Order: sequence, then structure tokens, then C-alpha cells
Amino acid sequence: MRLSICLTAALAFCAYSGQSGAKPAPAAKAAFQLNETTWTYTDKGVKVRESIDADGNYIENALSGKHVDHGTAVMKDGKACFTSAMTEEGEMCWTTSPVEIGHSMNTVSDKGDKLKVTRVKYVPMSMQK
Repeated sequence: MRLSICLTAALAFCAYSGQSGAKPAPAAKAAFQLNETTWTYTDKGVKVRESIDADGNYIENALSGKHVDHGTAVMKDGKACFTSAMTEEGEMCWTTSPVEIGHSMNTVSDKGDKLKVTRVKYVPMSMQK
């Protein structure tokens, strides 16, 4: 597999270098990813931390230690979509933008709910009582 990647890269480089005056194509913008991210925010007066693991499962715990919610998270059409395993609300999607660790973004749900979330260093979580 590594050999295939190296050969493809070498061929692409040779093809480009033979074109005098050609400009390289702009780098593709990386898509926003939820997997292996952790966020903090305040929801209805409760300060929470939410982590999404590598498989797209999320756990939301209050900073006080109480388990708040868990379920699955996926990206759809540029939005972060969450489906709780604890409620019957169904999928809820939120707007996203690229956010570095330590920075915040304002997000709006499809239902019009607003939330300010801060990305923090990824921490795998477990359900607490």
C-alpha cells in the first residue's frame, strides 16, 4: 500500500514538473471532523463536557460528574448531527466551523437553539452516575 502511495505521488510530481508555468491546484480544505474531539459548554445552566470517540459515539457529562446524555454523532451536509440514546427526539443537527483547541464557536441547531461551545483537548470519557 505504501509503495502505491509513493508511486502515485512521484508520478503526480513528475507530471506537474513537466508543465512549465503551470500553477499547482489549491490544497483541498479539510472537512470538519467530530471524531476524537472534546467540547465544553453550558446548557440550561449546567456546565458540561462532551467527547466524541473515534467511532462517532458521544458521551456528555456535567462537570459536576453526573451523566447527562450519550448517543451517536455524524457529520451531514457540513453540520454536526447527534442522536441521543436516552431520548426519542431523533437526530438534532448543529452548524459547525473549523475550531482549534482552546477556541470557541457559536452554533445553531436546526430547531433554532443557540449554543457557544469551546473545543478542548480530546479526552476519552465514560458514563458517570
